[in-house]
Amino acid sequence: MCSLQKRGNIFILTLTGTDEHRLNPTLLNAICSALRCVRSEASSSSALITTAHGKFFSNGYDLAWAQAQAQSYEDRKVLMDYLLRSVVTDLISLPMPTICAVSGHASAAGCILAMSHDYVLMRNDRGFLYMSELDIKLIIPPWFVAILNAKIGSPAVRRALIMKAAKVTAKRAVELGIIDSAHENAEETLKAAVELGEGLAKREWEGDVYAQNRMQLLAAVLDSTEDSRIGSRL
Repeated sequence: MCSLQKRGNIFILTLTGTDEHRLNPTLLNAICSALRCVRSEASSSSALITTAHGKFFSNGYDLAWAQAQAQSYEDRKVLMDYLLRSVVTDLISLPMPTICAVSGHASAAGCILAMSHDYVLMRNDRGFLYMSELDIKLIIPPWFVAILNAKIGSPAVRRALIMKAAKVTAKRAVELGIIDSAHENAEETLKAAVELGEGLAKREWEGDVYAQNRMQLLAAVLDSTEDSRIGSRL
């Protein structure tokens, strides 16, 4: 489901295979496990890159898995939401810079996973960012909105993503300030991510200080994920 590779001081977490990388408990638990490994091996000159194989970065929650047992559909959606919030809070508290090399379509929860990194790079030749909730008749979780509020400065752009379900290409995402840069293809995107990661790692920031500053910057996101945890238990 995913692999973790270390190139010098750079960790590369890859969603493997050529499917849609739907975020079900199996994949989400694998990502959590990989992030624990990264945390345990972190140094003051580390950085994390997350990417994926195939035409999709991630097509969001695995709704087919949730619907496989009609009587437990809501419980399964709650479980996926809980596990993704765990991944996101792990990323926010990780003691190193994080970079997402978006290698294809990133939809709904998959888009949120990408946007939870410090930097987002994307391939130009394929894929888009897409908050699909309106099109698939789902109510967007408040903590998704908290992330989009924190990462996208323009209210008009956030409105287009959420209230028009706009499909945003890499070139357009750069123009709108959603992502940091766009690159020719998946290989060039990963190459650029590695170069960025190496440059950031050379700064040798103290990991705990880096993580605490990020947690301060994204305090509203952390509050929202905690509120969601409380809500899921009520």
